[in-house]
Amino acid sequence: MNAFLSFYETLEDLFGAIINYAILLIECIGVGVLVWAIVRAVIQLFRGNEHVRLMLAEGIALSLEFKMGSELLRTLIVREWSELLILGAIILLRAALTFLIQWEIKNEKKNTKKGNE
Repeated sequence: MNAFLSFYETLEDLFGAIINYAILLIECIGVGVLVWAIVRAVIQLFRGNEHVRLMLAEGIALSLEFKMGSELLRTLIVREWSELLILGAIILLRAALTFLIQWEIKNEKKNTKKGNE
């Protein structure tokens, strides 16, 4: 029985480590996407591209998707209800931001189509 508990604890520690590294990787990807979108938008802004706002909004939305994915993954290793409530609030806020940004992207695309006609 003691050997089983030791194996279980080792397996749980390994699972936690894998999840933590996956969360870190996904969050780094999200930050990288955001930085890339900002750099690209600044370059396009100096070139006079009129679709900079749309490009930046799409980059921010993609970055938020990665960050939400890491938060969802984090729910697998939560130990207390208070942590789960905080994660739930973070996920809801990021989902609301993603919704608003997607709405903005849709409106910007609609305005771009009207401007091209």
